Amino acid sequence: MRAIDLVRSYAAHPDPLVASANFIALLVASNQPFYPLYVYWLATTNIEPVWYTFLSTPFFLAVPALSRWNTVAGRALLPLAGIGNTILCAQLFGVQSAVEIFLIPCAVLAILLFRPAERTIGFAIAGIAFMAFLLLGSRYGTPLVAYDVEEYAALVRLNASSAGLLTVCAALIFSNVLAAAEGSAEPVGDDKPG
Repeated sequence: MRAIDLVRSYAAHPDPLVASANFIALLVASNQPFYPLYVYWLATTNIEPVWYTFLSTPFFLAVPALSRWNTVAGRALLPLAGIGNTILCAQLFGVQSAVEIFLIPCAVLAILLFRPAERTIGFAIAGIAFMAFLLLGSRYGTPLVAYDVEEYAALVRLNASSAGLLTVCAALIFSNVLAAAEGSAEPVGDDKPG
């Protein structure tokens, strides 16, 4: 329990958007050690490229610390770390792995994490995600490992499922933030059956 309390304390912040960014960043970082196992069990036994993905872990872990210093910078670091990790993975695994699909939750987070007065920052980060997809796809060169058709199909399934789950998780978290901001988890204006 002490470890869980320390993690909760590290992620906690009075600003619900910052607390959400902190939680998602730590969720991603805590999932990274399992990625080699997912790739090994679900796609291929050649997991050499996976080890390089740990280069992004310190950036995800730094989000709550940076948020204590500057909330905008902390919130920005989350999608930027995701974009950087996605670009690295596309280089390592090749675009055939569909790892670039992780740019979608990065762009979604960039839009959700910033208030209307800060939207320019969110749009800029989302733009970086879209530009990475549009401009880099044919420029990655040869991946570190060339997988066969079945292995790539399995990587596509793994990456699409993971990116989808991350997007759903972010939507759920921000739905809770919105409900709390409204002061109620109940829908407003809906007639209750009578």
